[in-house]
This record gives sequence, structure tokens and C-alpha cells, in this order.
Amino acid sequence: MSSNLHPMLNVAIKAARAAGALINRAALDVEAVRVSLKQTNDFVTEVDHAAETAIIETLLTAYPGHGILAEESGSEHGAKDSEFVWIIDPLDGTTNFIHGFPFYCVSIALSVRGKIEQAVVYDPNRNDIYSASKGRGAYLNDRRMRAGKRTRLQECLISTGFPYRPGDKLKPYLNMLGEVMSQCAGVRRPGAAALDLAHVAAGLTDGFFETGLQPWDVAAGSLLVTEAGGLIGNFTGEADFMDHGECMAANPRVYAQLVGTLGKYSKFAGAGDKAGLRQTLQQSESAPASPLAANAAENGAAAAPKTTLKAKRIKAADAAQTAPASAAAPAAVPAPAMPAAVAAAELQPDAALPAVPDAPF
Repeated sequence: MSSNLHPMLNVAIKAARAAGALINRAALDVEAVRVSLKQTNDFVTEVDHAAETAIIETLLTAYPGHGILAEESGSEHGAKDSEFVWIIDPLDGTTNFIHGFPFYCVSIALSVRGKIEQAVVYDPNRNDIYSASKGRGAYLNDRRMRAGKRTRLQECLISTGFPYRPGDKLKPYLNMLGEVMSQCAGVRRPGAAALDLAHVAAGLTDGFFETGLQPWDVAAGSLLVTEAGGLIGNFTGEADFMDHGECMAANPRVYAQLVGTLGKYSKFAGAGDKAGLRQTLQQSESAPASPLAANAAENGAAAAPKTTLKAKRIKAADAAQTAPASAAAPAAVPAPAMPAAVAAAELQPDAALPAVPDAPF
């Protein structure tokens, strides 16, 4: 890492590496790790607690007057009224970790008067440090990171996270997932939101969306994304998203397209968008499963005769002879209204992404 890093970021990286060392040692014999259940499908291990303790001790030794907000211990440690608050997830991807699936990370961010100013996400499996200081760019180890350059959603690889806690709204999420899957090149669900956001910042994926997230899941990743030239917010595109429980990130052009797809599913969507969504969902639920199913229902479920290959060829030839010279174009499907917050990003030329300074500082 560069010796010109901000002193507070250097301390955060030291804390992340200390936690990562504990995680890597435990991963050598993951079957021996004691696991507890916070709630259904939400696990915590002794490694989470040990890693969090190591991080807090490192941070408070350097900055005893700072506050702490950590996933496992909350605000139990540190100063209670400081303008400097470290937001910590000691092991994001615990379920992956206890199964030996190598996708988890340490996430540490510093909030100063409510704004994230320092961030580090450490991937102990690959020994990769993703880091950023506000206004100074984002880095993967010593290499400058920039968000991906793809501008069409249909060419993009999008990551997400599945609802897994009791009370999570699965049906709306499945509808969101279906829409995104039909519009992009592929969807992945690795299982650690902080590392997902780091990958968006590094251009390894083109976008990310998830619901049910907490500040410690997204605090560090949010700065990585913005310092790499991307955007992050809730599903309607609002940048003040940290406590909204929904998160979406991408480069500006892809972000605008994701808002067009996901905005109506946001709990902050307008009444008109929500009414339209309800109507669409009701229609999809009441519609027959397929044209074949509808035909069977009308005709007493009689099986349609199997069409032979020869019959298909004859039918195609007849259609070609009788078809008019120019067929009418299908009616255009109206595009969803684009929120003003991201309309400018959608209209700008492909090359006009936010400027990112080249110098580290």
C-alpha cells in the first residue's frame, strides 16, 4: 500500500488485517468454529466476536475519543458523542465462512459528522485491500480502481443478495430479480454485500442491488463506489440511503437504468409507481401460466395435435408468400419515468462519466 495514505485509513487497514489474520487461522479448521444463531438463517461465530474485538482495540488504541458502531456489539464501545464514528462489520459473509465458501470480508468505515470519509474492505482469501479516502480516489492494493465502463444494462453483470431473514418480503424481491435477470447479461449472488460493493468499485461487476441491509454492510463499500466514479443510493436513486434498508450501486449510466427498473419497488417510490406495480402484480398472478394452459382450459384440456416438421415447413412457406411487403411495427412499450436525480446520468454521452482525479492525493 502507498505510504501516502491518510493516517486514519492506515489504522483502519491495520485493524482489518488483524481481523483477517484471525479469520484465516479459523478457516483452516472451520468445523471447529463455534456457531450461534441470532435468528433464522442469521449466524454469528466466535470468529465474528474475536475479529470485532481486534478491530475495536486497534482503532481505540489509536483514537480513544472516537465512537464505535459495530455489528455484534453495537455502540457498546468507544465515545458516545464523538463526531468520529467507526462503522464495523468484522466478518461480512458469515454463512459463507462457516461453510468454507471463500467469499467473505472485513469492512471498516469512518463516519465524520455523518459522512463516510475513510473506508477499507479486506478480502482475506485473496489478501486484497480495497480502500478509499474521501476525495482521494479508491484503490485495490496499490492499483487505482474505477467503476466499469459498460453503459447498456443488457451487457452488464449484476450482483445481488437474497432475502433470508424471517419477515423479509420474498415475492417483491423475486419480481425484482426476474426483471433484472431479463434485462442484463447475468446475475450473481455471492453473499457478502461489502465485498459486492468493492467489486462494483473495481469494475469486476457492473452493478449491485439488495434489500434488508444495515449501515455496517454498506458504509465502507459506499465510499469505494463513489470514489471509483460510481453512484450508490436507494432504489429510487436517492443518495441518502444508509438507513433505508435498500441499496443499489453502479456506474452512472447503468445506475439510471437500474432506477428505471427497481424504482417502483422502493418503499420510497411515489404513490403512482406503487399503484402501477400492484396492478402489474395482480395481472401477472391472475393470468394463465402460459398460452398453452389457456388453450387447454378453453377446450376442455384437450391435447393439441403434434405438428410435424414437414407441416411446419409448409406453413412457413405459405406465410412467406402471403405476408405483406412491410409489416406494421409493434407498438412501443412506454419507458418508465426517470427520476430527476438520475436523468442527467442517463442522458450524458457514454464517455461523460464523473471525473476521477488521477493523483492519489
